[in-house]
Formats: sequence, structure tokens, C-alpha cells
Amino acid sequence: MTERVGIVVRTRQRPDFLRRALVDISAQTYDNFRVIVVNDGGDPAEVDGVVTASGLDAVTVRHIAPDEGGRCVAANLGVRDAGTEYVVLHDDDDRWHPEFLARTVEWLDATPADAAVAVPTEIVYEEKRGGAWIEVGRAPFWAGMQRISLTEMLSVNRAVPISVLYRRAVHDDVGPYDETLDAVEDWDFYLRILRSGRIGFLPGEALAFWTQRPDATGLDANSMFALTAEHAADDARVRDRALAEWVSREGVGLPLYLASLHEQTITHIDARVAELERTLHERIQDDLRRELDAHQPVWSRLRRLRRRVSGR
Repeated sequence: MTERVGIVVRTRQRPDFLRRALVDISAQTYDNFRVIVVNDGGDPAEVDGVVTASGLDAVTVRHIAPDEGGRCVAANLGVRDAGTEYVVLHDDDDRWHPEFLARTVEWLDATPADAAVAVPTEIVYEEKRGGAWIEVGRAPFWAGMQRISLTEMLSVNRAVPISVLYRRAVHDDVGPYDETLDAVEDWDFYLRILRSGRIGFLPGEALAFWTQRPDATGLDANSMFALTAEHAADDARVRDRALAEWVSREGVGLPLYLASLHEQTITHIDARVAELERTLHERIQDDLRRELDAHQPVWSRLRRLRRRVSGR
């Protein structure tokens, strides 16, 4: 049987997370998939051992030598190796609802105009206790979100890899993950899709779970925390590249006007905030004086008398 879904698991020296990810995948109610584990610079024997112990059948392991990989290199290698109709990135520390694949495959089968489909996502917070990562809380990621739109995606990424199943053929149209980026490769990829295509959204309960460990360091850390500087730099790089494309076609007129308008708006807001702070400070002082006068009238009168006598 030719599998329809390729699940690319990027992992790097985190055998416990990889073990958990493979258990999570095996719990899917939809089973027409193959798994491509991409070992990004870790111990090959360790990864092979975890995969063998998982008991999953359709699993391929690809090893990347240390210092020759990276997030995008690993993603592209896994996608190329998948050769399936649909593909999804399942990083080793994230998780799914058991119905994730069943419902997303059903959506793409029924909606051929959509290049991809995203699902509601919950952030799962974890802390290390007794040598294991334990869930300590949850929060919705973009609570109330009802769609994936270019307008909103231009502001900030509203989907994470664990929440998006897409057609592998999309890469033929928009290209692979950008290997010049150290972070935000998923956001850049979604922007390229949305230039001319659509990403559907499956409303309802959360089907994807994005784990976060704010206190973790080293290999256990999330990319959004461990790669904070890289996120900021690559965010600017993606925006600058898109702006340069616009300017090369349309000239600098509109961007210059918008930059000036932005600066004027910021100046106006700063002035207004300073004015409100002064007004608030004066009101607080007046309220305190009235409170003192109401509760300590004798002392208030003595203070006023002293000021008159001293001329202050």
C-alpha cells in the first residue's frame, strides 16, 4: 500500500521527546501514513534504537551529520523522502489529538482548492519534575481564531508546524523551506502559499498541542525561546526581502509615505501618553491631598499655615 501522508519528525539529541512523539503518532486513528525521522546531528545508534523500540512499521530514518543540518535542511530532507500526497511536520516535542490526521485528511480530500489546512491549537506548558517533563497548564493559541488569512499572517505567524497538514505538491509551486533561515521557516512558507493559494481552517476543538518549556535550556529548550535572536533577525529578513520585491516592481513611493506616516503616528502616541501620565499624576496628587484633608484636618491646616508663614 502506498501511504498518503508523510509525517516528518525532526529531532536532535532528544531521545525522550522522540520516543514520546512516536507514541503520539501511533495513537492516530488514521493509519495510512509513513514516518520519516530526520536525525539532525544526533547519535545515529540512539535514534535507531528509539525508532526500533517504537514498533511503528512504516518508518524511515535519515541521519544528518553534525553541523551539516538545521531546521530547514531537516524539513526539506524529510519532505523529499516522504514522496506522499500530504505531508506534515511533527517536531519531536509536540503532540496531536488522535483524530488530527483523520480530520485534516478528510478536509483536504473534500476541499481540493485548499493547499493546506490548519487546526485549532493549544499551548501545553511543561516543567521538569523528577527528571521528566510534566504538563502544568494549557492555554489556547490564538483563542477564537476562525481562519488563516494573508492579512493576519502578514502581522504575525498564526500557525505552527504541528497544526498544519498540506499537499506536498505545494513545494513544486512555492519552493522548499528556505535554508538561509534559522527560524520562522514555517511562517515564510505559509506566506508563500497565501500569495496565490488558500490555507483552510478546521474549526472546533483543539487537535494540535504545541508544547512550551519557558524555563528549559540547552537541547530541551523550544526554538521560540532558544532562538529568540534568530527569530527576530529572520523575521526582519523575510519582511525586508518582501519589501525589496515590492520596491523593485512599484518603486519606493508608497513605502516611503507609509514609513513617514508610521513615524508621525508613533510621535503622536508618545506625546499623548506623556500628557496622560502628567494628568494622571496631578489627579493622584489632588486625590491624596483631599484624602489627607478629610482624615487629618488639623495637620493639613498646620501644613498650610506653615507654607503661608514661610512664603512657600
